[in-house]
Amino acid sequence: MDEDTERRLTDLEIKASYAEDTLDRLNEVIVRQQAQIDLLLREVVALRERVPAEEAPAFRSLRDELPPHY
Repeated sequence: MDEDTERRLTDLEIKASYAEDTLDRLNEVIVRQQAQIDLLLREVVALRERVPAEEAPAFRSLRDELPPHY
């Protein structure tokens, strides 16, 4: 193998190593975010169970609540 080919192969190996490391770190982030999403979904379900449907406040538009100076 000539010197130029050897250098190019080394450069490709380095790039592949960096890409693999980046992919591993991104995977860790995704796993952590999914765990957070799962926790938040469980919390939402728990909060919904604490407030029965008949006690839930009716939808009100912000236009219905005018500031005192109007």
